[in-house]
Parts: sequence; C-alpha cells; structure tokens
Amino acid sequence: MSLILGIETSCDETAAAVVEDGSIVRSNVVSSQISRHAVFGGVVPELAAREHLASIETVVDAALKEAETTIPSLDAIAVTNGPGLMPALLIGLNFAKSLAFSNSLPLIPVNHFIAHIYGSFLDGKTEMPGLKETYPLLALVVSGGHTALLLIMPDSSSEIVGTTLDDASGEAFDKGAKIMGLGYPGGPAIQKMSRGGNIAKFAFPRALTGSAGKALSPENRFNFSFSGLKTSLLKHCKKFGGEMKDAKFASDTAASYQEAICDVLFRKTLDAADYFSAATIVLCGGVACNSALREKFPKGVPGGIKLITAKPEYCTDNAAMIAACAWRCLETSERKYDIDAFSRIDKLERLPFVVNVR
Repeated sequence: MSLILGIETSCDETAAAVVEDGSIVRSNVVSSQISRHAVFGGVVPELAAREHLASIETVVDAALKEAETTIPSLDAIAVTNGPGLMPALLIGLNFAKSLAFSNSLPLIPVNHFIAHIYGSFLDGKTEMPGLKETYPLLALVVSGGHTALLLIMPDSSSEIVGTTLDDASGEAFDKGAKIMGLGYPGGPAIQKMSRGGNIAKFAFPRALTGSAGKALSPENRFNFSFSGLKTSLLKHCKKFGGEMKDAKFASDTAASYQEAICDVLFRKTLDAADYFSAATIVLCGGVACNSALREKFPKGVPGGIKLITAKPEYCTDNAAMIAACAWRCLETSERKYDIDAFSRIDKLERLPFVVNVR
C-alpha cells in the first residue's frame, strides 16, 4: 500500500488529499475562494495567493486527519507545479517543498492539465487503462483555463491534437454569464438559467466547425474558438435588452448559448475520435461538471468506443487527482526539491499513464 499526499493551488482552490495506490481516495479537502473573487467577476492572482497562504496549512491538516494518517506514514508528497497562476502555484509548491524536505519524503511535481485525466479514475472501481485495446485514448480536458484534445498511445506517448485559439470553454461560460449579469462562476450560473430553456431558440455560432458555410482549414479541424460566440452573445443581449428581462427569454438565451459550447466540444471530440480511431474517450475538467455536456456524450458516443467521465467532485480542481497522477511516478521519484513552477503548457511527450500493457 502506498499513500501520497497531494497539494493543489493552481488557481482559486486550496486543496489537499490523501490517495491510496493511485485510485482510492482516503481524503479530499477543498477550500474554495469563490466568494472572494466573485465581486471581481474572475480570479485575481494576488488575492488567490494570499488566500492560499492563509488556508493551506489548515487544509493539509484536515486532509491528513480525514485520511486517518500522519506525515511519517506517507510515501511521498505530490504538488501541482503548473500550469496555472504563478503567485498561486508558488504557495503550494513552496509549502510542499518544505514539508517534503523536512520529512525526507520524495516530492513529485504534477502537471495540473494531465492530472485532470487521472481524476476520471478516482472511484476505486474504474481501472486505470492498462490494456492495448484501451488505446488510442482521447481525452477532452475542459476547464476555465484549458480546452484541449489529448491523444494518448499505448507506449505512453501523447500529443495535443486540438486546443483553443482564444478563450477556453470555461472562460466562455464565465464571460457569457457576466454579459448576462448572472454572476460568477459562470458555468453553474448559465446551467441554472438554462433549465427549461429552448436550446434551439437562438442560432449562436459554432466556430471552426464549417457550419457557417466557410471552409475549415485542415490545421484547425480539431481546434476550438469561443471568442466569436462570446461576441455574438454580447450583441444579442444589446439587441434584446428589454426582452432579456423576461425569464423565458433569458432561459432560452442561456440554453442556446450553453448548447453552442457543448455542441462544439462534442462534435470536435467525436471527429477526432473517428480520425485517430480512438478506443476510449475521457471527459474531464471543470466544465465536465456541466449537466448538458454530461448528457450529450453518453447519448452520442458510438457503442464501439468506451466513454469514461470523471465524477463531478473530481472534475473541478482538487488534490486527489494530483496524488493519483503522482502515484505513477512513485517508483522513479527521487528526493529532489529544486522544482520550478510554470504557467503554461509547453509540450507533452510521455505520460506516467500506461501500466501492464499486454
């Protein structure tokens, strides 16, 4: 049995978790800062860092207590070192460094983007892919900072085959909610407003899908763009300012806007899955909590493709996914503490993902 303490501070959640053997969650504690950032309509990096500093020790202590374990009983400490907001990342990274060094424990840096995929296997039942027939595996990682399609092969090589050219899908939800005056965070706000709304009432654009009659360039086949959709909503709200005060009209607007985002995510993923002959699709990241998106994938993914969707509690930022990802690196980890943080994804090559391929 191996126990790993995960620490996550990439954005506005201070999180700590203890995970056993890469999939059994012994504890998962998250301290949210939503109320502190809501007044600004988005996350303020410096404020996020101060909040992390104030709560990280308490959150880690709570995770250890809930897991009924202690630091000397751990096998390693894992921490997000990127991508994310640098002021926020540095709080968690430096705390983890001092904790690991003072207890002579291995410190395992984890890529937050990759860790979202591991969040799909945190129920103790869904086995981490280890058979050749599981691959190629196509992961749709959708959150406030990321919208990307990651292709993973049996030899653990990986490639980002599609990404956003401007706004991430989560950002499109946040900005859309702000335009409509629904508050922050935008995803849950738009989802709530869309209930009972007509998803086909308004024809919001689906960029880079060829649906507007403009030929799609091959290099953008699997890429995303949501800035035009946001602009379209802004013009819509200005044009129908009076009507937007009507609950049904606002509900139809939110439902149509939400559908435009989900439709593009779904269509792009299925097209990529067909092109790369994917055997498995993984849906993960904060936006994967969206009920419309979670309903669309099971209904539309072909029967020959296995669909794995992260549980809602492991879609949003959490430390359990950090510890789960780190478990794959435990055997090769060293006691090195000179780890740097990074704000953006550069290039992904091989992942600590494939096990027991046969």
